[in-house]
Amino acid sequence: MLERKIEKRLIAWKNKQRKKPLLLQGARQVGKTYIVDRFAQKNYEHYVSLNFEKQSLLRDIFDGNNDVDHIVARIMFSVPGSVFVPGKTLLFLDEIQSCPNARTALKFFALDGRYDVIASGSLLGINYKDVSSYPVGYTERVVMHSLDFEEFLWAMGVDEHLIQYVKGFFDSRSKVDEVVHQRMMAYFRQYIVIGGMPSVVQTFIDTHDYAQVLEEQRAILSDYEDDIAKYAEGSEKAKARACFLSIPKQLARDVKKFSYAVVEKKAGARKYAGSLQWLYDAGIINFCYCLQIPQLPFEGNADDKKFKVYMRDTGLLIAILDNGAQKDILDNNLGIYKGAIYENIVGDIFAKNGHRLYYYEKDSRLEMDFFIRYNDVATAIEVKSSANRKAKSMQSMIENHNVSHGIKLADSNMGFAGENIEVMPLYMAMFL
Repeated sequence: MLERKIEKRLIAWKNKQRKKPLLLQGARQVGKTYIVDRFAQKNYEHYVSLNFEKQSLLRDIFDGNNDVDHIVARIMFSVPGSVFVPGKTLLFLDEIQSCPNARTALKFFALDGRYDVIASGSLLGINYKDVSSYPVGYTERVVMHSLDFEEFLWAMGVDEHLIQYVKGFFDSRSKVDEVVHQRMMAYFRQYIVIGGMPSVVQTFIDTHDYAQVLEEQRAILSDYEDDIAKYAEGSEKAKARACFLSIPKQLARDVKKFSYAVVEKKAGARKYAGSLQWLYDAGIINFCYCLQIPQLPFEGNADDKKFKVYMRDTGLLIAILDNGAQKDILDNNLGIYKGAIYENIVGDIFAKNGHRLYYYEKDSRLEMDFFIRYNDVATAIEVKSSANRKAKSMQSMIENHNVSHGIKLADSNMGFAGENIEVMPLYMAMFL
């Protein structure tokens, strides 16, 4: 049984006196259905669950009349044993992207207020055009991701007090005990290879077999391609798939900025920008935008035409590569992809921590992998897969671009690489 932080968010939502229907959004197979089922069983007397993909006939319930009593009566006739008691029943509308009328009905459940409603879907950003009356202002949205590194550590049997023990080194900026450091780096490499998709993590817990892990990851990737074929419109099918398959090639380049020419020679944003947005809306990729100046506020000076693309789950990125990539990562030897993979995992960790992703590049000569707001200042982040503590690019940022603080994440212990430049182990990204 995998522990997930989002369960606390669900409990906080339940305890609100005046709550809106909760819209739980996230990529396919990040554990949305599992967590809602578990939450309902622990917190409600009655639970009614409708899955619009598995039971397509249930979509008819939401045709026509949006009166809540009318909808509830239809559900009770269609799902024997359903019980609706105000304040004691949770209604779960799963895979709601397959029933646009059900999404419209969320407004009426919000206005009615008698029943707690959670709606969930993996492609909620995709089919908004099919929703006749989008319930703006009538839902509370929560995004769910695959397991973050801390949740992964829980799954591996690492107690919370041990994680807090590691955080103590972070807080005090002191060198991590070498035995602890080496074990944490081993867990970190495992997390890169396995990723955070719940079924993949559970497969590893049950079998400790990386071949079965890879098989489960590739089944998920196949499901993603099936979603593209099923939900992307017309020519977007081939274009979204081409963008998706280009991600490893993009990350292997010396210049990490996303290049449409890697997808198709001489192609540009006009042809493929919508396809990339489709992948983002489906929860498959993250965008990392280039800053025009490395200063706060980031949002105001980001160039939306210049960006990098990362997979939201690094384990799935590894699964796209050849069969030996798992062993190479675990053995700390991956050639041209190594730096890109470590960038991807740090970007994934930052995004799960709530950071929007930004980087900085100056004339292709100076690049900083990430910028985050940390302690209310613009903080430069450099990611290195080696133990090299030198930080020439970081030093240049501080000396020439009015940046006051930098952190180098590396295969190294805690330390410093110059004035205002901290060196931290890669796994410390979870505390930033």
